Amino acid sequence: MLPRPKLPRMTAPVLTLLLFTVFGPALAAGPPSFAGSWVLNTKKGENLGMVSAITETLTIAQTPQKMTLDFSSVFMGKTTLRQVTYDLAGKALENEGPMGDKAATVAKWAGSKLVVTWTGESAILGSKTEKVESRELSADGKTMSVTSTRGTKPPMVMVYERQK
Repeated sequence: MLPRPKLPRMTAPVLTLLLFTVFGPALAAGPPSFAGSWVLNTKKGENLGMVSAITETLTIAQTPQKMTLDFSSVFMGKTTLRQVTYDLAGKALENEGPMGDKAATVAKWAGSKLVVTWTGESAILGSKTEKVESRELSADGKTMSVTSTRGTKPPMVMVYERQK
């Protein structure tokens, strides 16, 4: 059996410095910014159903405390405008969904993803419905994917492309 090589022992300050050097930039970067103008590319989405017939532009304003999304959608020749606001500290806010339904929305960061839970009234009297939306940027920041999950249905993925 060969003797094990002796490795230098790291002191706590050296180990701490090494960890901050490797992981510090990622920790200091904070959450990503989704701010800007985006256009839905239905050809890149998944499980879109009738959403594939929509033309949508989305403008996002973001501060450390809140995110405001302004949607302009065209479906069957009719334009619909809608605004959604998320409290980025996790406070529940009431928002209106694309079909006009009201829901309490709670937004929380999960690493570089913004996860929003929509809780609203169900069509069945006295029951609630829940939808979870996960928003993330591509590595180059040019595309934004929004994955929407409701119950056991396959997730719907909407892909937006950043406009110049």
